[in-house]
Amino acid sequence: MRELPRQLSVEELAGLFEGRTRFVELLAERDDPLANAAVVIDELTDAEKREVLDAHPAIGQKEGLSARSAAEQGTDDDPHVLAELARLNAEYESRHGFRFVVFVNRRPKAAILETLRERIDNPTDEELETAVGELVAIAIDRWTRQ
Repeated sequence: MRELPRQLSVEELAGLFEGRTRFVELLAERDDPLANAAVVIDELTDAEKREVLDAHPAIGQKEGLSARSAAEQGTDDDPHVLAELARLNAEYESRHGFRFVVFVNRRPKAAILETLRERIDNPTDEELETAVGELVAIAIDRWTRQ
């Protein structure tokens, strides 16, 4: 496993976070960007947090995935699971106004359904903080597994 870097470029961070956002640009200005991500998150507006979440692909998405996301999404293609993920993702986004993000950590998509069901009725402000925290966990895992 790789250690967390002292410095990362905007391009490297954009790869870890699935897009160039204000969050990524602020992280690139920091030493230890991944270790300091929580501090940077606290500096973001809710709109900037939504921007970074919406840059990330939805669980179960098939089209337009980066190679990294496609590998993380795995090959769990049960049509019933995928249909339920699509339904719950849409319900979540309608309720909260941003994409559901969870650190899958190599769990099958069927296991993510329960997490999504548990989180869907949480207060939006709580979900926003949970989701950006999950996004950071994904980025750290991506870096250390390279």
